[in-house]
Amino acid sequence: MDFIRSDNDEPAGDLFGLAQTVATLTGGIVSIEDSSYRVLAYSQSTDEADELRRLTILGRQGPEAYMRLLREWGIYQRLRDGNAVVRVAERPDLGIRERLVVGVHAGPQFLGTIWVQEGREPLRSPAERELAGAAVLAARYLVHERAEPSSAARRRADLLRRLLDGQEDLAVQLGVDPASRCAVVALEPGTGETPDPTLAELWQTRLVALVALHSATFRRAAAVTVIGTRVYVLLPDLEAEPAGALALVREITASASASLGVPVRAALGRAVNGVGGLAHSRREADRVLSAHTGPGLATLDDVRGEVLLGEALGLLTAGQWSGDERLGTLSAEVLAGLRAYLDAFGEVGAAASALHVHPNTVRYRVRQAVRLAGLNLTDPRERLVVMLQLRLLDGPRA
Repeated sequence: MDFIRSDNDEPAGDLFGLAQTVATLTGGIVSIEDSSYRVLAYSQSTDEADELRRLTILGRQGPEAYMRLLREWGIYQRLRDGNAVVRVAERPDLGIRERLVVGVHAGPQFLGTIWVQEGREPLRSPAERELAGAAVLAARYLVHERAEPSSAARRRADLLRRLLDGQEDLAVQLGVDPASRCAVVALEPGTGETPDPTLAELWQTRLVALVALHSATFRRAAAVTVIGTRVYVLLPDLEAEPAGALALVREITASASASLGVPVRAALGRAVNGVGGLAHSRREADRVLSAHTGPGLATLDDVRGEVLLGEALGLLTAGQWSGDERLGTLSAEVLAGLRAYLDAFGEVGAAASALHVHPNTVRYRVRQAVRLAGLNLTDPRERLVVMLQLRLLDGPRA
């Protein structure tokens, strides 16, 4: 999108271009505001702009008297609560023309508003649809604007990415003693379900800022970077306070979860002597985070079984292991009963409690599995194969 210069002749960015595009498509006069209703960008002014438009642009915010009316009419609440385009009636007594306005959101997060003032002619149809589409684009611009770090932060993030990839000589540039005891933390926001991409980016941006703040108070040389969907933190100089790293990460996850409104998972890789071991610490953090499903912090000791099982199943899948085809003949109920029975080491009562069924139901399902699939559950090797395949069928964390 072309860049457009604002009235004060300073370079303007994509939001100004978006405002001008919406103005062209709708035939109206456009302004874009942040969540505090401060003007961020606007289309080129014309002699059709009403007094409210002029006062808003000059003051970079709407006049308080009109904003109070909007609050009384419930306009602001509607914009914060939903994505619908709202029509605001004209007020000839105040010299105010009719307007359309839509809230800008990233998921449930309210980021701002887009206003379109009607000129002498009615807005072109379909103005509501154009405005709704503009709100989606504006959300991306606003999130990207928040995500833009300083040049110093970008440089440190790039240095840490390269250091984690094995370029040990970069440690000094980060202010880290190459021989110090270090560890890597990996963090990821969200529930595991794929959110709206704009919302995911907003979560990540806020998480990076929060992590950077907390880790800097712990160690001045701590560094933060983003790789894919994960945020990584280098914690150096752990000799004097090894337990402090655990407390720090717990504090970060609790604070971030409360701030973002979604659970934040974290994994602490093992502490290593010297930056040469950081790649190993990061790999361990990644392994743990992939297996750790709940919120908060986990270490390899906490989820070792899940990690090793997940990796074993991954190797089996990569090798295209066909497993025992007889299990494919069993119903979902029989498979669930068989798995609960094996997970409980043959304790029928425990399996029944896990499934919330009568013990006789478990016995019946196990007998069905043995009869229909011809399983020999007295053979420990066959039991192991069946348990592995059940994990492959349902997922290692099911």
